[in-house]
Amino acid sequence: MREKQILGLGMMTVMTALMALPLGPGRGEAGETWSDYKVLAAIRHGNLTIFPIVTDRSHDTKNFLTLDEGLRSGEVVVSEAGMIRPLIRGPQRPVPRPPGAQVNQLVLVNNSKRPLILLAGEILTGGKQDRVVGKDRIVPPESDPIDLAVFCVEPQRWVGSKYSFASFHAQMAQPSVRKSAMADQDQGKVWSEVRATALAMRAVASPSAASAIDSTSSYAGVMGNEEVKERVEAVAAPLEQSYQGVMRELRDRNAVGVVVAVNDQIIWADLFASAALLEKYWPKLIRSYAAEALTRSTAPGHPDLKAAQTFLQNFEARRETVESEPGVYRRTELEGEGFTAFELTALLPGTGFNIHIAKMAE
Repeated sequence: MREKQILGLGMMTVMTALMALPLGPGRGEAGETWSDYKVLAAIRHGNLTIFPIVTDRSHDTKNFLTLDEGLRSGEVVVSEAGMIRPLIRGPQRPVPRPPGAQVNQLVLVNNSKRPLILLAGEILTGGKQDRVVGKDRIVPPESDPIDLAVFCVEPQRWVGSKYSFASFHAQMAQPSVRKSAMADQDQGKVWSEVRATALAMRAVASPSAASAIDSTSSYAGVMGNEEVKERVEAVAAPLEQSYQGVMRELRDRNAVGVVVAVNDQIIWADLFASAALLEKYWPKLIRSYAAEALTRSTAPGHPDLKAAQTFLQNFEARRETVESEPGVYRRTELEGEGFTAFELTALLPGTGFNIHIAKMAE
C-alpha cells in the first residue's frame, strides 16, 4: 500500500493499493453486508428504469447539512479562489491567498454548526464560470476556507459581475457528466459530455429552443431552458410519483437508494445512509437520470430485477484508492471488473458509517 500527505488548505491522507476484496456498506460496521440491501421491482418510463433499494438498516443523518440548504441559508459560502480573504470567518485566521481565480478551484466556507455534505455532480452557478463538484466529501462545522475541487461546465465564459456562487437546484449533473468528473477526473471529458448533452437536447428542440441552446455554453443554461425542463419533467415526474407511491405502500421498508438503467443497460447506482437523506437529494437525482435518458437514443429492452441485484452486490475490487481527512471523512474509490465505485464514509464523532455510495458501470 502506498501512502502520502497532500498539503494545501488542509491535510489529506491518500492510500492506494492493488487488491481483491469486496466492498460492503459501511465497511467497518459490525454485521452489515450487501445482503442487507434488497432491490425492488422496476419503475419505468420510456427508456429510463429505476430499481428502488430498501434495507432494514438506517443511520441518523439529521445533523448533516446539504449544499442546497447551506447556500440557501447563507451559512455556506462558495467563491472564486482569488476572493478567498473575504471568506475568512475570524480575524485571527491567516490563510494563503491564491494569485487569482482558477478553473478547477473554488473556495468554500461552512459557517454552520452542522457538517456539510458535498456530492460530486452538484452544480454551482455564478462566478466566472459554472462549475460541478468533482468529489464527494464532508466539510466540518465552522470550517476554515477549504479548496473545493471542481470542474467547469461552462467552457466559453470567464467573466463575472460577482464571485459568489449559488446552487443549480433543478438537478444534479447527469451520470455521464458525473462520471467524467468523479472517475476520469478529466476537464476535457467533462466539457465533451457537456457539449454532447447540448447537441442531443438541440436535436429534439424547437427552432426557438435550439437557438437558445446555441447561445449558451453552460450545462445549467441548457438544462434550464424551458423546453428542455419540460422534456426532463415529462420523464422525471411520473417516475417520482410512482416511486413515492411504492414507498407509501411499503411504509415498513426503508428506501435508501436506486439502481438506474437507460435502455437495456444498467448505468448507475446511488445509495445513502438513510431514507431521509435520499429524500433530500431525490428531486435532483431523478431529473439527472431523466436528462441522461433523453440524451441517449431509445433502444429496445429493459434489464430485469436479477440484473439490478447483481449490479448492486458485485463489488469485488482489484484496486482501491483511499483519501481521508482524519476525523472528518474517508473517500474510497474502488475499481473492479466493469465498474468504478465511490464510498464516502463519515468519521466525525458519533458516525463511522457510509453517507453515500455511487457506483457506475464502465
